[in-house]
Amino acid sequence: MESELLKDLVVIFTVAVATVVVLRRVGVPSIAGFIIAGVVAGPNVLAIVDDVHDVEVLADVGVALLLFGIGLELSLDRVRRLWRSILAGGALQVFATAAAVVAALRFLGFGFPIAIFFGCVIAVSSTAVVLSAMRTRGDIDAPHGRLTLGILIFQDLSVVPMILVVPLLAGSAPPGALAMAVAKSAAVLIAVLFLARFLAPRLLNFVARTRQRDVFVLSVFLICIGTAWLVSAAGVSLALGAFLAGLVVADSEYRHQALSDLIPFREVFASLFFVSVGMLLDPRAITQNALPIFALLAAIVFGKAVIATLASLVLRLPLRVSVLAGLALAQVGEFSFVLLAAGRDSITLPEPFTGNLAVAIVVSMLITPLIIAISPRVTAGMGRVPVLTRRLEVRTPADRPQDAGPMKDHVIIAGYGLTGQELAHSLEDCGVPYVVVDINPENVRGAIKRAEPAYFGDVTSSEVLESLGTAYARELVLVINDVEAAVRTIHAARRIAPSLPVFVRVFYAADIPRVTAAGATEVVAAELEASVEMTERILERCAVRTAAVAPQLERIRERREDEFGDSMTPQ
Repeated sequence: MESELLKDLVVIFTVAVATVVVLRRVGVPSIAGFIIAGVVAGPNVLAIVDDVHDVEVLADVGVALLLFGIGLELSLDRVRRLWRSILAGGALQVFATAAAVVAALRFLGFGFPIAIFFGCVIAVSSTAVVLSAMRTRGDIDAPHGRLTLGILIFQDLSVVPMILVVPLLAGSAPPGALAMAVAKSAAVLIAVLFLARFLAPRLLNFVARTRQRDVFVLSVFLICIGTAWLVSAAGVSLALGAFLAGLVVADSEYRHQALSDLIPFREVFASLFFVSVGMLLDPRAITQNALPIFALLAAIVFGKAVIATLASLVLRLPLRVSVLAGLALAQVGEFSFVLLAAGRDSITLPEPFTGNLAVAIVVSMLITPLIIAISPRVTAGMGRVPVLTRRLEVRTPADRPQDAGPMKDHVIIAGYGLTGQELAHSLEDCGVPYVVVDINPENVRGAIKRAEPAYFGDVTSSEVLESLGTAYARELVLVINDVEAAVRTIHAARRIAPSLPVFVRVFYAADIPRVTAAGATEVVAAELEASVEMTERILERCAVRTAAVAPQLERIRERREDEFGDSMTPQ
C-alpha cells in the first residue's frame, strides 16, 4: 500500500514538473499547469495513478496548509483594516450572486431549496487559486488585490453557515436548527478569537524558549491541524478551520518564523491540491455535454464578474479596481466541492445538472490564472470613463479650473500611500511645486481636506497624464502597488514627453528589468534598499568605523547594478 502511494506521488510529481515547465514556456501560469497535469495523470485520461482517493487525502492536507499560510499572512489586525471590503464588499457579492442564481434556477423550474443550495455553491470563489495567482504577480497589496482579499475572506467565513443550513434546505433539520446554526458559527469565531488572543501566543512563546526548531515546527502544525480538527468537529470544513488557525498564529510575534517554516511544505502539498482538482475533470464529459457545460461556465464567469464589479462600484471604488477584482472572483472555488459533498448527504441533487456544474467549476478554476494574467490589459484605460468617476465625489484633473494657469516645472506623484505622502510633504517644505494623482478615492479625499493639490485618476490613461501637465513636468514619480499599471503608465508618459525623467518604486528586485525595459529613468526596489539600510545600521551598531561602512554599501550597490542594470544608479 505504501509503495503504491509512493509510486503515485512519483508519477504525479514527474508529470506535474514536465507539464508546468513546458507550459510556462508558452506563458501558461503554473497553477493551470498543475491542473492540466492532473487531467493527464488522472483516471479519465492516462489513468497512471492507481488510487485517486489517497491523492485526494494528501490534497486535503495541501489545501489546509495553503489556507493556513494565507491566514498567517493576514492576521486579525490586517483583517480589521480590510473590514469594509470584507463586510460590505463580501456581503454584497455573496448575497447578490446567490440571489441571481436562485432567480435563474427558479426560472428554469428548479425547486426553491435546491435553487438556494446551488446559489450558495456558486457564490463562493477559489481562495487558493486566486491568491496563488495574485501572489505570483505581486498583486495582493495592489488596490484590487486588497479588495479581492477582503471579499474572499467573507466568502470563506460564509461557508460556515452555508454548510450548517444544508439540513434545513433538505427539510431534515429539527426545529430550532437555524438558531443552532447561527450559534455554532458565532461559537467558532469566538473560539478562534480566544485562541488568537490568549492560548496560541503563550504556547508558541513557551516552545520558542526551548530553542528547538523541530519542536517549534511541530507546534505550528499542532495549532494548524488541531484548530482545523476542532472547527471541523463543529461541522465546518477542515480547510476553513486551517484558515482560521492561520489567523490565530498570525497575531503572535512568531508569525514570520512560522510562515518561513511552513513554506516548503505548503508549496509541495498545494501543488497536490491543484493536481487533484485536475483529476476531477473528465475530458469525455466535456465532449459529451459540451453545450450545457460551456453554457454554465460562460454564465458563471460572466455573471460573477459583473456582480462582483457592481458590488465594488457600490462601495464607490474606481472602475478599473472594480473590474480587476470582478475578473479575479469570476470562478467557483474549492469550498464549493465541500458544499456539494454536504448536499449529496442530505439532498437529492438533480442530474445531469450537478455533474455538469462540477465540470464547469473545475474548468473555471483552470482558466482563472489566465484571466488574472490578461485582466490588466482588459482594464487598460478604464479611468477615461468620466460618468463612473464623478460618482466617487472627488475631483479629477479635468475639474481643474481653466483660469488656474498651466502646470509647469512640477513633480507628478502617482500614488498617495506612505511614500507618496512623505515625498509630497518634503517637496512642499522645500518649495517645489507638485501634484498628486491616485486611484484610491479615500486617499484623494483626505488630501483634498488638507488643501493639497490631489486629483483622482487612473494614471495609466494618456488623457489623465496630459491633464496633469506631463509634457511640462519636471519629474514623474510612480509609487503605485501595481507593476502592470506602472509599465503602462511609463509607456503612456513616454508618448507624451519622451525625455521626462520617470522614477519608479517597486517592491521586488525581480520587477526591475521589466520596468526598466518600459523606459523608467530610475527604479528603486524596496527589498534592495532595505538591504542597504539594514547593512548600514547593523555595521554601525557593531561599532564598525564609518570609513569601513561605505565600501560595504558600495559593494552592495555595485553588485545589484551588475545584476539589474544601470537603472539602479542614481542619475
